[in-house]
Amino acid sequence: MPTLDKVSLDISVVLGTSVMPIHQVLRLGRGAIIELDAGEDDDVKILANNLPIAEGTVVVNGNRIAVEVKRILPKSPEMR
Repeated sequence: MPTLDKVSLDISVVLGTSVMPIHQVLRLGRGAIIELDAGEDDDVKILANNLPIAEGTVVVNGNRIAVEVKRILPKSPEMR
């Protein structure tokens, strides 16, 4: 499968979101804490190239953090 070696895919995990005015964003400094609209037991969204593909949960094992995929989302029209 040498052609798959050339495929680029960005994977992101969204833990939650927050809305704030731009003047607050500009004042953020190192170590700033931003409250999210999600709790510790809420599912996370898994994105591939900014398109939602799955939902999962955060798993902490010692000093390692991982995401366990719980549900694969149906393909959106953009992905077909």
